[in-house]
Amino acid sequence: MPFLLRVELPDVPGSLGRVASAIGMAGGDIEAIEIVEKRDGVALDDVLLETAPGTMPDSIVSACNALDDVRVVWISRYPAGGNLVLDLEAVEELTAHPGEVYDRLVDLLPATFRADWGARVHRAKGLVYGTSAAPDEFEFVEIEGAGTRLEVADDDVTLFAAARLDGNDIIVIGRRGGPEFVDSEIARLGHLCGLAVSIAEV
Repeated sequence: MPFLLRVELPDVPGSLGRVASAIGMAGGDIEAIEIVEKRDGVALDDVLLETAPGTMPDSIVSACNALDDVRVVWISRYPAGGNLVLDLEAVEELTAHPGEVYDRLVDLLPATFRADWGARVHRAKGLVYGTSAAPDEFEFVEIEGAGTRLEVADDDVTLFAAARLDGNDIIVIGRRGGPEFVDSEIARLGHLCGLAVSIAEV
């Protein structure tokens, strides 16, 4: 079964190798690794892995946490399997379909950010386009700057991030249960939305 593991580790040579060895010894097979963020000598990595039959994810978490200066931030089942969509691939997809760039962006965001859903929300019309797991309604929010985290009073399970397309449209993504959206993800979301606007205007 595929799992997505987010792990914090020292940003020094050999750290990722130690984590990979611990995962392997605990019965996990690494499919892909993506660096989410680097700051102050610490790296935050997402590890997509498959587990051997009978292997519990707790044993992989324990094996990683037993390493010096390594901390598992989050682990969850990852039904999308090993098909990671990176930012550049998303941009290529948007460029290939400039006439429907905003809807394409919404469709790509859950895989690009490993979120549960994406949506486009208009100031007057409300939610105008969303992926299948998106809520039926979502209130427009004024966003200062390119992107931000959102807090929604009625939902204490889902974590939200949003970015503006223009003064009347925003893009929102939701991630149930975690992990939290880190600063680099917020920046990436804002950057992708900016690129989508540029592509749509060509």
